[in-house]
Amino acid sequence: MSGTKLGAPRRVLRAAIATAASIAGAGLVMGAVSAQSAEIKIGGLWGVTGPVSKFIPPLKDAADLAIKQVNEQGGLLKGDTLAMVLADTKCDGKTSSAAANKLVNINKVVAINGALCSGATIAAANTVGIPGGLVMISPASTAPAISTLDDKDTVFRVVPPDDFQGKILARVIKKRGINTIAITYIQNDYGKGLAEALKKSYEALGGKVAGYAAHEAKKASYRSELATLKKGGATHLVVIAYAADSAPVIMRQSLERGYFRKFIGVDGVNEDSMLAKIGWQNVQGMFITNGGSIPGTDGEKAYNAAMKAYKPDSLGKPFAANAYDATFLLALAIEKAGSADRSKIGAALRAIAGPGGTVILPGQWAKAKKAIAAGQKIDYQGAAGPHDFDKAGDVAGVIDVFEVKGKKRVLVEKIAK
Repeated sequence: MSGTKLGAPRRVLRAAIATAASIAGAGLVMGAVSAQSAEIKIGGLWGVTGPVSKFIPPLKDAADLAIKQVNEQGGLLKGDTLAMVLADTKCDGKTSSAAANKLVNINKVVAINGALCSGATIAAANTVGIPGGLVMISPASTAPAISTLDDKDTVFRVVPPDDFQGKILARVIKKRGINTIAITYIQNDYGKGLAEALKKSYEALGGKVAGYAAHEAKKASYRSELATLKKGGATHLVVIAYAADSAPVIMRQSLERGYFRKFIGVDGVNEDSMLAKIGWQNVQGMFITNGGSIPGTDGEKAYNAAMKAYKPDSLGKPFAANAYDATFLLALAIEKAGSADRSKIGAALRAIAGPGGTVILPGQWAKAKKAIAAGQKIDYQGAAGPHDFDKAGDVAGVIDVFEVKGKKRVLVEKIAK
């Protein structure tokens, strides 16, 4: 996930969270509500606090934009308003399950945008989503294990899985002439899945993984783990972790002790404030892979124009476009289903996200309502891609490659296959 500025959006989010925390059982409701219409709620099952908290503001802005467009262009069904109740997973499985249960049974949401962390998505799906027939669309969960869930067609994602990112990262590393690496990965579904995919692909390309180990979250010291990884002789350390958890500690201690001075990152560390704290001078040339959007599409252009006018600081942040698409897709599915009946949303989702039919771009809600009312098939061409779901609820995608140059991360390449 990407970096974000800790400015006004961040302060607003903190204030909203503080207000919500004072109301037992309540969530953060996003979207306008009209006294003259009913309100249809979806859940935002996100890591508001915890290791991915710094990534939330751009995703919230993107989801808010989709909700605003829906409500300003006729609303859902016969003029009902769309709102999103934000619940905190803390990027933890047990917390996510409890939050999902509250969203369903107290907040009465009809579908869920989320979760973000893979373990949180899997836990919520197994305990709440799948048993309840509740559709979940994740904008950021990438663990390959999600593809194998027996989910009864309820779990979808609008970001490519980590087996794809692992293959691309392996190619990127070899392309840069790096023939030996060490890998440290956080001990969870996300870390394990991505590390395994990277190791397998890199070794298949002739690379050597000279150090490979999991690490626990929230430790004060990783010096012993780093010392062991260094023994293999690698000069580059691949850090598969989170920017608000183990990643900065690992990188800082590695630099202090001279274990590794060159790093390779993935989406979980793609965050500006963490890199700034480590010192931009210490991470020059570091490259980072992150799920991205298909470039140059009409969908991307429509979203970029709308977001530039709405919240320009959130434009281009990784996974923000995916959060927008997850929200817009759920709205389209509800409209297609003709009701907020949870049991009908999954089938309706596939009916509006496949190839063929009337093309709907981000922001074209009025056009979508008219086409659905006329019985036309819908082909949503999203901000991050067309999102043609396969049998597992996965989509094809793009991997963005960033490189640290000066005091910023620069997008240097987009790889689709």
